[in-house]
Amino acid sequence: MGVQSTVVFTDLHGSTAVFGALGNVRATETITAITSWIANLSQSFGGRLVKTLGDGVMVVFADNAKAIDFVVEAQRAHSKGQHRQSSDVRLPIRIGVSRGEIEELAGDCYGDAVNVAARLCDLCGPNQIWASDSVVDSVSLGRGVSTRSLGPIHIRGRVEACGVYQIEWREEEPSDFLTMQAQLVTDFGNDRDVLGKEVCLRWGETVASFRSYELPAQIGRVKSAEFVVSDPRVSRNHAKLVWRNGGVILVDLSTYGTWVRFSDDAPGDILLRREECVLHGSGQLALGASFSDSTVPTVHFEIR
Repeated sequence: MGVQSTVVFTDLHGSTAVFGALGNVRATETITAITSWIANLSQSFGGRLVKTLGDGVMVVFADNAKAIDFVVEAQRAHSKGQHRQSSDVRLPIRIGVSRGEIEELAGDCYGDAVNVAARLCDLCGPNQIWASDSVVDSVSLGRGVSTRSLGPIHIRGRVEACGVYQIEWREEEPSDFLTMQAQLVTDFGNDRDVLGKEVCLRWGETVASFRSYELPAQIGRVKSAEFVVSDPRVSRNHAKLVWRNGGVILVDLSTYGTWVRFSDDAPGDILLRREECVLHGSGQLALGASFSDSTVPTVHFEIR
């Protein structure tokens, strides 16, 4: 029988660029030093290192609280060091966290929590921590730590969508207010440039693309909307796309709802009624009726 555990995956974002800037030897030394530091730090918080993954690590914890303490400290400590580095050699951390029953075999771990944590690590942006609802639901967060709901996300190979939260880890000190504000603005700009996120929409012959800095963008029936879908089932202001913390969020504003279907073999559709979810990969949006209606206005989307 498996053991309930909290699984953490970390990944260094931008390692390919660092190899180009530093060369193979220095880049390898730099990445190895950081991953070794992350592994040692996790153990000081009671975590057990399962394996290293090139520029990342996989760690398991017995409980959620220690896992959250670790990932927050890892981001805070690493961020301080990264601000002293030139922009072309910075390696921000991405972290995914989930909890569930895991099975151990030949020194490795398997299970739903492992798959979810790894996928969240892949989906989140640099300097971010994404955690499943099973991690944050019953934990008292420490000073300067909060969570933000990102809505349901389909994880490949998983029947049900996973509720996901972003753990906000930046701690603002009143005495350092101006310094912290400048740091946050710098970080946001870097995240946006590094990610280069763009959402592309297509409905029939209508095609439009929106960069992160061009959001929010309205989807609706009115001509003033940034993306117009002329169908009576579509509300005047049906939905909007917003850029939040390194991701594209779809927010439903409609009367009859918006259905979301992802193209990565995720089973089931997500129905949004005055709710929101993170868009990732590619898929379709059914506006005002479900996909079972063959005549429903369907918008294709792709996140690049």
